[in-house]
Amino acid sequence: MGTTRHSDPSFLTVLLQDAVGGLQVLVEDDGGSAEWIEVPAVPGALVVNIGDYLQLLSNDRFKSVEHRVVANGAGPRVSVACFFRTYGAAASMRVLQPIVTGGDRARYKSATVEELLRHYRAKGLDGTSALDHFRL
Repeated sequence: MGTTRHSDPSFLTVLLQDAVGGLQVLVEDDGGSAEWIEVPAVPGALVVNIGDYLQLLSNDRFKSVEHRVVANGAGPRVSVACFFRTYGAAASMRVLQPIVTGGDRARYKSATVEELLRHYRAKGLDGTSALDHFRL
């Protein structure tokens, strides 16, 4: 058992994985081709992934990490993930337009964390980015 291809809706995700591994990230080259790369399980190391909300806020300066987990038959896989995002009343506060620099244009409409999470949950893990819904 694993997970389908997805990115996390959080600002950052910090992951502690065991020695079994199975986490893969999608790496694209400048030519547009992409391949899945295994993230090595390093004892005691933390994996930090940029989430969709940081990508939205940074106006694509930082890209969320598309990833999946594959079962490798080595045994049960145990991982602990911590998703960093706002909670409670702060999650419903309107965020200003994404940070735009150097004459660039905004690539996303303004959204709250609550709106991003609502859309992420509604669409499910279907292999598409929740950010597509917020693109201008």
